[in-house]
Amino acid sequence: MASSLDPANVSAVFKAYDVRGTVPDQVDEDLARATGRAFVEVLGGPQGPVRRIVVGHDMRPSSPSLARAYADGANEAGADVVMIGLCSTDQLYFASGHLGLPGVMFTASHNPAQYNGIKQCRAFAAPVGMESGLAEIRDRVLQGSAAGEQRTGTIEEQETLDDYVDHLLGLAPVSGRPLKVVVDAGNGMAGHTAPAVFAKLPGIDLVPLYFDLDGSFPNHEANPIEPENLRDLQAKVRETGADVGLAFDGDADRCFLVDERGELVSPSTLTALIAARELAKSPGSAVIHNLITSRAVPEIVSELGGTPVRTRVGHSFIKATMAETDAVFGGEHSGHFYFRDFWRADSGMLAALHAMAALAETDGTLSALLAPYERYPLSGEINSTVADQQAVLEEIERAYADREAVSFDRLDGLTVSTPDWSFNVRASNTEPLLRLNVEGKDTPTMEHLRDEVLAIIRKDT
Repeated sequence: MASSLDPANVSAVFKAYDVRGTVPDQVDEDLARATGRAFVEVLGGPQGPVRRIVVGHDMRPSSPSLARAYADGANEAGADVVMIGLCSTDQLYFASGHLGLPGVMFTASHNPAQYNGIKQCRAFAAPVGMESGLAEIRDRVLQGSAAGEQRTGTIEEQETLDDYVDHLLGLAPVSGRPLKVVVDAGNGMAGHTAPAVFAKLPGIDLVPLYFDLDGSFPNHEANPIEPENLRDLQAKVRETGADVGLAFDGDADRCFLVDERGELVSPSTLTALIAARELAKSPGSAVIHNLITSRAVPEIVSELGGTPVRTRVGHSFIKATMAETDAVFGGEHSGHFYFRDFWRADSGMLAALHAMAALAETDGTLSALLAPYERYPLSGEINSTVADQQAVLEEIERAYADREAVSFDRLDGLTVSTPDWSFNVRASNTEPLLRLNVEGKDTPTMEHLRDEVLAIIRKDT
């Protein structure tokens, strides 16, 4: 069996934002231990290795042993390790911010059961991506540990769940009328965090779905961006007459909403709602949105006196731009929501609390509350397998070059816009896929454009 530390494997599992692969052939204790050593050595810089880090993990069967191996590697490089055990990714970000320590989370997020991975951040939840330290960590893993460190670190355990809950509820307190809320944890880490949060919300009637922590995901994949994974939540909301449904991914850093009718709420709509709430507290602030969110988001932010700032897709770009602009909030079409008061990190639970707080302050339904923020029909993300991504992008550009009032943007993939519609086509970082998102002034316009672009993308498949 090939070693997980073979150069080809190391290069394959170190992705744009994290380390991720199948267990145990791509990700095992040897890789975790070597990455722990490299993380401590690289983050320390010229002054020497960092002296203390915090490590947490999700509910996948392989996560505890991988986290311990990583801690052992960090110890070997001279760092003390605070182990916080089972946690969501945003709970790990909380611990990194609260303790002022670099942080490490063992999770493969929404990936199937055979996967695991490592998300790493600097102190105060600052991102570590390929352009901000991950490439150096990968190279150090390939080279082997630096010699000369004599100190061996220690391991201590610390509980952070209660402090995490209190911090979130301090940022988005929920008060007002009672609400019935269905939460689908997908057998992921929301099954750990949601009971602790909802225990401190006496006016909320919680209806739990799949709260048992089970990394085999026996009910459905913990990936709420896929419509089939929302069906149980939608049915339960309708069955119980709930006010809102919440769906979390495996590591609970993303959240999707379902309204009282069981209809999916666009993450762009939730971005606009939370932006309005944050701008009410911090007038005139910047709000980040990636280029795939609805054009309603920058319109609403501007109307409310804020400054909309557009950025590429991806948490490292969002967080970096938030730091540059001191933005109060950022939202992505994929269900990631970032908060200045949460160390610019993303938290699905905090986004959910904002939605619940806004709803509890009204006498109406969630769909009525959100109606002013839903201005344009969206296709949602449509993936297509394409062998030559660049050739297809060039063909799309040629096809629309002579359209009236058309503009092209290449900030991230290809964005084509007119006053009545827009679409973005991006290549996946990790798969031979093109991702299409379409928006129109009305549903017929959006659907016609969607089908037209898809015909070009898929003509040879």
